[in-house]
Amino acid sequence: MKYSYYPGCTLRNKAKALDQYARASAAALGFELEEIQNWQCCGGVYPLGTDEIATKLSAVRALNDAKEHGQDLVTVCSACHHVLKRVNDDMRNVDDIRTRANNYLKLPEPYRGETQVLHFLEVLRDQVGFDEVKKKVVNPLTGRKIGAYYGCLLLRPGKVMAFDDPENPAILEDFLRAIGATPVIYPYRNECCGGYISLKDKDLSRSMCETILESASGFGAEALVTACPLCLYNLNKAQNGLPVVYFTELLAEALGVKEAAT
Repeated sequence: MKYSYYPGCTLRNKAKALDQYARASAAALGFELEEIQNWQCCGGVYPLGTDEIATKLSAVRALNDAKEHGQDLVTVCSACHHVLKRVNDDMRNVDDIRTRANNYLKLPEPYRGETQVLHFLEVLRDQVGFDEVKKKVVNPLTGRKIGAYYGCLLLRPGKVMAFDDPENPAILEDFLRAIGATPVIYPYRNECCGGYISLKDKDLSRSMCETILESASGFGAEALVTACPLCLYNLNKAQNGLPVVYFTELLAEALGVKEAAT
């Protein structure tokens, strides 16, 4: 299997590990991530203005590139996935945005939302299958109690993202079981970490993160796993001693390719 791959800016600097472990794990599982050439920053935040076009164009270019290659578009970063998925939904369903974006880009053929956007976790669940992932595990994470931290970007808005049940998700817990770990269910696993308000209200963001960390620790988690660089950053800034790691790091460890990935 071969997928178009959109790494995004953060995976080129602060979140290199998220990218490196994803690539190594993909190779170990038998699928290929073909990085899009000349990709641009997705913007990091989905623009809510209904008349906003300029900040959506880089996402449309990436989506169209995958279309031209006849491939699904895979992302690992929660923020990139969120932006690409929502812009793709606009291009499918909002006539004004679709028309103006295509008029500006002057593509050989208009883009109408044909590309399927997948998160790496969805590839594991729906394309590879967690049962197959389990068969490839050489270092099962037996006995490790890990809490899944979803945050909000993967799950909401639920109908557009269509990633999992936004109120009671299971994909990360199923992933943890596949690699041999024991998932810990705790109340704040899909609550916001404070996200972008950390830029203007650090105290509020820290308080939200402390609540998440205390909840996970209270239910017995020995670590948290996430797919979001911003969530990892915010949670680590509010540390109470609970390690926070990327899901790709745990996957690479379980598949026996962690050391070779970095």
